Amino acid sequence: MSEFQSQYADVNGVRLHYVSVGTGNLVMFVHGFPEFWAEWENQLADIGENYQAVALDMRGYNLSSKPADVERYHIKDLIEDLRALAEYLEHKKLSLVAHDWGGAVAWSFAMRYPDWLEKLIIINSPHPAIFARELLHNPAQQQASQYMLMFRSPDAERILSENNYAGLIATVSQFGSKWEMTAAVRRRYIEAWSRPGALTGGLNYYRVSPLYPPISKKDEEKIRGILNLPHEMLAVKVSTLVIWGELDQALLTGNLEGLGDYVSPLTVRRIPDGSHWVTHEQPELVNSLIRDFL
Repeated sequence: MSEFQSQYADVNGVRLHYVSVGTGNLVMFVHGFPEFWAEWENQLADIGENYQAVALDMRGYNLSSKPADVERYHIKDLIEDLRALAEYLEHKKLSLVAHDWGGAVAWSFAMRYPDWLEKLIIINSPHPAIFARELLHNPAQQQASQYMLMFRSPDAERILSENNYAGLIATVSQFGSKWEMTAAVRRRYIEAWSRPGALTGGLNYYRVSPLYPPISKKDEEKIRGILNLPHEMLAVKVSTLVIWGELDQALLTGNLEGLGDYVSPLTVRRIPDGSHWVTHEQPELVNSLIRDFL
């Protein structure tokens, strides 16, 4: 940890906390829910030997700003946070490594800012068009995503934080996890979740998104609207690696089917005994896949 530099950047109307290690071309690591920059400690130490490896707290999380208005968690703002942070770090090119909600933002970044990207590495996070298809037509994915409806509800903070965040820890386990949090790691995560506004900030990503299991015709129309976008708007033309733990109980492997229709050039590496939390479960394997692809 002595080489890790904890810093802040005032960009895009928010203050973003980030941790940086190493020098060279920029590789930015983007976490999902309910994590924070420390999801990537193993990867930072490894990739930081040859690159400037940076992991941020996304807006709404841990030590970054937590806007109260749910409308400030739209994907367009999250994309711009990443671009603005790269610019703040004096880079005009970067590679993105992203998981879960971070992956959702990274996919959209690649669609909007392809000229900024050297490489894109996605870990257990579906392309939005593929996920829209699965939510509309795959009953198994609809069932697996039911937790999102609770996350969108006004009661989510209470349910997840009760009994010292037992509900949130249980939710992590529901995603097929072989990741066993040590007591020390659990304390760090609970500290991050307990910061004022942090749990709401993370949940607001779900509340503002149109992608969740539809419970009405209006919901279906919103999801179908994504599928009906011009193909060019959904295409990713950046060299992309997708790493997928196949034991993920929240995001099923159907999200890999047809991915090549939207992404080229594409490499997919399936990890049969990995879950949604494969970065924690098999860090050496994940590190080697990232390093080799970069």
